[in-house]
Order: sequence, then structure tokens, then C-alpha cells
Amino acid sequence: MSLVVIILAFFVLPRYLPATSIFDSKSNLVMVTATSTLVTSISTTTAEESVLVKKETAHISTPTAVKGIYMTACVAGTPSFRAKLLKLTNETEINSIVIDIKDYTGTVSFAIDNPEFKNNAGGGCKAKDMADFIETLHQNNIYVIGRVTSFQDPYAAKTHPDWAVKKNSDKTLNWKDHKGISYIDAGNKEMWKYLADLAKESYAIGFDEINFDYIRFPSDGDMKDIYFPWSQATLKAYATSTSLVTGKSVVMKGFYEYLHQTLGVDAHIPISADLFGMTATNYDDLNIGQVMEDALPNFDFIDQMVYPSHYPVGFMNYMSVAAINAHPYEIVKFSMDSAVRRMKALITPITKPAVSSTTKPTIIPSKYAKVAVLRPWLQDNDYPVPYTPAMVRAQIQATYDAGLTSWLLWDAANTYTQSALLTK
Repeated sequence: MSLVVIILAFFVLPRYLPATSIFDSKSNLVMVTATSTLVTSISTTTAEESVLVKKETAHISTPTAVKGIYMTACVAGTPSFRAKLLKLTNETEINSIVIDIKDYTGTVSFAIDNPEFKNNAGGGCKAKDMADFIETLHQNNIYVIGRVTSFQDPYAAKTHPDWAVKKNSDKTLNWKDHKGISYIDAGNKEMWKYLADLAKESYAIGFDEINFDYIRFPSDGDMKDIYFPWSQATLKAYATSTSLVTGKSVVMKGFYEYLHQTLGVDAHIPISADLFGMTATNYDDLNIGQVMEDALPNFDFIDQMVYPSHYPVGFMNYMSVAAINAHPYEIVKFSMDSAVRRMKALITPITKPAVSSTTKPTIIPSKYAKVAVLRPWLQDNDYPVPYTPAMVRAQIQATYDAGLTSWLLWDAANTYTQSALLTK
């Protein structure tokens, strides 16, 4: 009997298991597949012991310099398209891919047994073999980041309408932005748990890092007819504040701290945050709750979206859309220089000179020992003008010239400019 078990366990079964499956030690109860195959183990006692074997997921370490591209769930679920991007990574300096876990429709892109996600019927794309695809990426030494569109979620607003942002004129109706998309109130702590649980499930199938996008209050819609049922008390408490601290920034800071504790500290999951590009140069919360200094201590990476096309006319005295997009290097360099200064201010001790010859200088310790690494999102798409290889490369060079080493490229269509990238 024992010989049969050895043959089954170590020579036959592995041929039928996914590449990520391994056999753990007998001291750990683990499962081998979703069907919970039961394997009888060799026993050193008189009675045989039953040991469950589970699918163990491997992760790869964060590259010293992350150089990534974005991939939609639709592309991840289309083998022919995703193969082109895999080819791109193998031929160029790209070493990371950001894949949608949950997109703007609220659709979770892969199957999860957790009851909260199991019956997710959002209208977006899914990748049925996501875990296997991640394993393929790992085999090609590609770091896999999972993107979660957080509070922009029409599916959750439909299934949990009490979580949603409401119309002030009729608080029974969900508020929608100009595109008709509903949002969840960022102050709803049930949604916080929903997002954290989704992050844990995603990490468990192989995603190496979880990236949180749309971690903000909505901004594009009828802002005169909007009501936040879960954040209202905090918003009212800070309504007359004369400082840069606002009710929205307090809510968002609380969410950042929750993710830091729940995922970073307790679960040891690398996490990152997408912030508006202008958080690098503005000290206010941009009326969406995002303040760079609130996010920096709570994430492993801060990914500011410094796409030149997203800056308003007048920024850096560029007085037209054409002028802004004609200066991609300058926009990115100016923004990330500011971000670096603000980041360093949080981790650098301050020395105050001695007040007399008989006293010593006063050293004020830094506010934090460590904060997030800055890793900007850069533009590789033809909006609102065609972006040439030189324009894409200029943004990468601006990132380096700001003293940074990591960056991500964004193109919603997932068609990247290979000639803008260095070859391997």
C-alpha cells in the first residue's frame, strides 16, 4: 500500500496538477486542487494518516527596478493577444505586467470560491486560466501586479446599494458620473474589507503585488447633487476646517492605514497605490481626498499618474493642450522632482543649528523611517496627440533624471511602442 501511495503522490499525480502545485510536508494539511483530492500518506505510526495536498502558489521578488506595462482582463483572457505582450517583455527591458483583477465595471476577472466573489456577474472580461497564465509569466521571470479599481464599482453599487454614493436630491438613487458609472462611498468599511479580501484571494493565486486604483472620491459628475452616506459625518466635522486636512482626506487616510495594517503588516502582501499626477505638486486633496503624504507611509509603491495629457492648460505655463503634450519630459521631470522632495522630507532628519557657542545643534528625527518607493505611471497612448517613441522615451528619461528607477506604461488598448524600449 505504501509503495502505491509513493508512486501516486510523487510520480503520477504531479503530471496532472497545475504547474503551481507542490507537495508540502506531511506536517501541513494542504489541498492539491479545487476538488480537494485526498492522498493517503506514508505513516511512521501503526495507523495511516490522511493528508490533504493543496495548490501552493509561488511568487517572485519585486525587481530592483520595476519596468511594467498594463494589461486589461480582456487581453489576459485572450491567448493570442496576451502572447504578443509576453513576446514584448521577452524582447525588451519590460520585467513586470499589471493585470486587472477588478476593472471599472466591478467585474472580478477570475473565478474565486469565496461567496462574496463567487457569483460576480459584472459585465467586464474574465480570464478563466488566470492562475496558469500568472505561472507562465513567472516562468518568464515577469513580476505580476494585480490592479484593483477600488471605489469605482457599479456592480457592487448594484448588489450592495446601501454602500453606494447617492444623489442628494433623492437618497434612494445611486449617484452616477458623466459616464453613467456608480461609485461606492469611500467611507464604507464593508467595502474596505471587500477590497482587502479580494486582494488576499488574488495574492493566493499568484499575483505578486496588489495595486489599488480609484482610491478616491468621485470627481466627474454632478457634484452639486451628491451625498456620501458613510462619509457624511466626517465630511461635516471638517467642513469648516481652514487647514489642508479635509473630511475626504481623513477618510482616505483611514483607508490607506487599513490596507497597510490588513495587507502589508498582517498578510505580508506588497501593495501599491495609484494617485492623481497632481498629488506630486499640489498639497491640497484635489477635492478627491488624495494627499501624497497620507499615502506614502502606507504602501510599498506610490504610482502617480503623471500622464502629460492629463495636465490642465496653464500647468508650468504651457498655455495650450498642444504645448503641454509637446513637453512630456518637462511635465514628468517637474512633477517627479516635486514628489521626490516631498518623499525625502518624510524620511530625512532635520538639523537645527546651535543657538550659541555653548549649545549643540538640535536633531529632529525624521517622521518615518521608511516610506513608499515612487514609481510613476507614464503615457504610451495617442491621446490627445500621437505619442511618438521619442515622447515615450522622454518620460522614462525624466523619471531617471528625477532620481527614480521604476516606472509603468499605460495604454488602455495595450498596444505599446516597442521602439521606445531598450532591448534585452
